[in-house]
Amino acid sequence: MAVTFLGVRHHSPACARLVADTIRSLRPAYVLVEGPAEMNHRMDELLLEHELPIAVYTSYRDSERRHGSWTPLCDYSPEWTALVAGRDVGAELRFIDLPAWHPALAGVRNRYADAEARYTEVTGRLCRTFDVDNVDALWDHLFEIEPAGGLAERLATYFDLVRGDTPAGPDDTAREAYMARWVRAAVADAGDRPVVVVTGGFHRPALVRLAGQGDRDWPEVPRPPVDAVVGSYLVPYSFRRLDAFDGYQSGMPSPGYYQRLWESGPAEAARGLTEAVTARLRARRQPVSTADLIAARATADGLASLRGHPHPARVDVLDGLASALVGEAIETPLPWAARGPLRAGSHPVIVEMVAALSGDRVGRLHPSTPLPPLVHAVLAVLGDPGEERLDLGSDAGRERSRLLHRLRVLRIPGVVRTSGPRPAGDAELTERWTLTEADDRLPALIEAGGYGVDPQEAAAAALAERIPGAGLDELAEVLFDTALCGIGDLTGQVLDDLTRAVEAAADLGELGRVLAVALAMWRHDDLFRTSGGATVGTVVRAATRRALWLAEGVRGGPAPADLRRVGAMTAVRDALRHAGASLGLDTPAALGVADRLAARRDAPPDLRGAALGLGWSLRGTAAADPARAVRGAFVPESAGDWLTGLFALAREEVLHTSGMLELLDDLVGEMTDHDFLVALPALRQAFGFFPPRERHLIATRLVERRTGGASGWDLMRLDAAPELVAAGRALDERVEAALRREGLITP
Repeated sequence: MAVTFLGVRHHSPACARLVADTIRSLRPAYVLVEGPAEMNHRMDELLLEHELPIAVYTSYRDSERRHGSWTPLCDYSPEWTALVAGRDVGAELRFIDLPAWHPALAGVRNRYADAEARYTEVTGRLCRTFDVDNVDALWDHLFEIEPAGGLAERLATYFDLVRGDTPAGPDDTAREAYMARWVRAAVADAGDRPVVVVTGGFHRPALVRLAGQGDRDWPEVPRPPVDAVVGSYLVPYSFRRLDAFDGYQSGMPSPGYYQRLWESGPAEAARGLTEAVTARLRARRQPVSTADLIAARATADGLASLRGHPHPARVDVLDGLASALVGEAIETPLPWAARGPLRAGSHPVIVEMVAALSGDRVGRLHPSTPLPPLVHAVLAVLGDPGEERLDLGSDAGRERSRLLHRLRVLRIPGVVRTSGPRPAGDAELTERWTLTEADDRLPALIEAGGYGVDPQEAAAAALAERIPGAGLDELAEVLFDTALCGIGDLTGQVLDDLTRAVEAAADLGELGRVLAVALAMWRHDDLFRTSGGATVGTVVRAATRRALWLAEGVRGGPAPADLRRVGAMTAVRDALRHAGASLGLDTPAALGVADRLAARRDAPPDLRGAALGLGWSLRGTAAADPARAVRGAFVPESAGDWLTGLFALAREEVLHTSGMLELLDDLVGEMTDHDFLVALPALRQAFGFFPPRERHLIATRLVERRTGGASGWDLMRLDAAPELVAAGRALDERVEAALRREGLITP
């Protein structure tokens, strides 16, 4: 019996309508659809009364790879209309593609992403022939806006042309061979009744050729490896996730528009698009007058007529709206003239237009839909929306914190920490969280269910996935997250990887971050309850030695202060101060490095200042004569950067050493106006290391020294912005220089 092969473009209303009409007309014995074959025994679940869009989410995890992919379906997906129409006529329904976890689909995150990239040359020629910007406009021109008559023949011609003799890669070849086996078996079993096959148009020519070659036995669904963890679940989807402008390379962008096209036809879709854009702009207080709308409609109608469209197409309406609503020059190309996410710098009105096209529809699963164990485990304990304050000194507070951190690591929406322990500094015993409702929480939980059956197992798997190939910064974050999540087993693995990375580290800033995290975990083991304190100590020792070695090798002249580098020296100071005796750190050797580095004129100013501060903070004094040490190291052109390093490590020592503020005041006062203005931004950064209370103390002492009275607040509460004061001083200096040059004043 003849087989009807319908090659479609995924998420195309025209194709969806053709598929439904064909199936209802032929009433086939089998409807075969490109989709994950492992879902065939769950077809009843898929066809429950869900509110589309939805997707089949499949997760795969073994010892070597982790993969997640989606098979999205909306009202106007040809695959969905094939299933619905096939059920209505009593046909047997089968998905015929390889399972989503199969290696042939290892690089596919969205099964229904179309294959234009594989035949760009052909589609490019067609775009030039029909004088359109891209394949989306070409598709609308050829199929969505044109009358439906002869659509099947036109689609077949189109896909035969665009694929041509293009050889498929090994992955597509494997998929097509597998789908062809289903076709042959269905034809053999159908007898005299027809069979309808619905696949992406790219695959249609190959399936037509392969349908008559080979055995006719039903193929088995491949089984995953024994050690693999695989799960497939239905998830609510959204138009935003479907939209090509949001990064999803589906067959069609602007799902909100195509939903209207599916429901009401091209004329009503064009009208609805204009109304949606107008409503969105007006809701954001953007002026859209009746005259603007008349102009947009007239332009769209004119463009449609010029382009040979019986009704305005999507790009006709958008071009009309852009011409009427955007009055100034546009720096970036119109987004519907290309594919992919919106470019940075897009005009705000254009951004809102694209958002209006996308639509805000979010799918909803039928209450009977099975959900992974993780969803039930989380929803049972998550609690109501609101603010939470946790006492980390109590067992109950720590357990609640660990649950919320596990959800944070899994990127569950609506779970946000606003304060709590940080990698550096003293441990905080209070943590604050904000829990809010989120439409995309359920999809995120379902997708996270691929990591494990409960929050602890899932978070551990998600963290383990971040380790391979991670740099020092990422490993440090994973290490701290494992502590916050209370996942001791993973900590050992991270620590081993971290220790090896520390010993080979070449970036002082990254190494400082690792040292700060490891030191925090070592110091506050009673809070984090991390296992293997001795191993954490090994990381602290290795990172401290490596950081000092790297710091002594840094060279470079005056440059903006590197705060990550300064932070690394701060972490070294804290390690020596808090863990030096317990971990056997060589403090005398560290002081020797600090002294040598502070005296090196070829070292960066911030690092020299930090080295002086390191020795000062550990010894309690900069040298036998601290004033002499500071005066000898102070260089006007790099004063701000040098002080940044000094204040970061020895702020309190500077503040409470007799005569030191006065010395610094003299040194800054001796700077020329030019040097001071150049150094001002860096000086502001340096003094930013003092908290407000200490800045007030500094201001009070300077005011008393300079004026003998008044309040320190007078220096801290300027009537003008500091930038304006600096600009005024620069102007005064230029005027004074011009007057001296012309002999109008004497030096």
